[in-house]
Amino acid sequence: MDEEQTSRLFELADLILAVGRQIHASKEFAAGLAADSWTPMESAVMRFIDRNPGTSASAAAEATQLISSNFSRALRSLEKKDLVRRETDLDDARRVRLYPTERAHDNLRQLRDIWSRLLDGIAGPEEIDAVNSTLRRIEARLVARAGR
Repeated sequence: MDEEQTSRLFELADLILAVGRQIHASKEFAAGLAADSWTPMESAVMRFIDRNPGTSASAAAEATQLISSNFSRALRSLEKKDLVRRETDLDDARRVRLYPTERAHDNLRQLRDIWSRLLDGIAGPEEIDAVNSTLRRIEARLVARAGR
């Protein structure tokens, strides 16, 4: 990889992190969900469980690339905040499945509204679709690469 490509990729990662920090730190975010704030680690776990309801703890820990102690701490915290519930697997009582709670769904709806207002007017629909498509592809490839 040449220096120009290295710089280009570094800027991409840096901009993704900077935009994420701006979104997370926005006054609207803090005002809207201050009582339900969570750490980046909890966000990663919650995002996976929300997108994969009924997942196992081991699958969620692997997908989020968290060591077991960090994953367990994040999961316990999310349970205390009533954002995740555990249910015994109906086919195998030794297994536990993880599900987002109604409170988690409510928070997600609030986040959807807050973040949509925050980003409204920053880019046109075609740009947003292109960025979303690109970021989904980048995420999928990074997940696949991490799984190897």
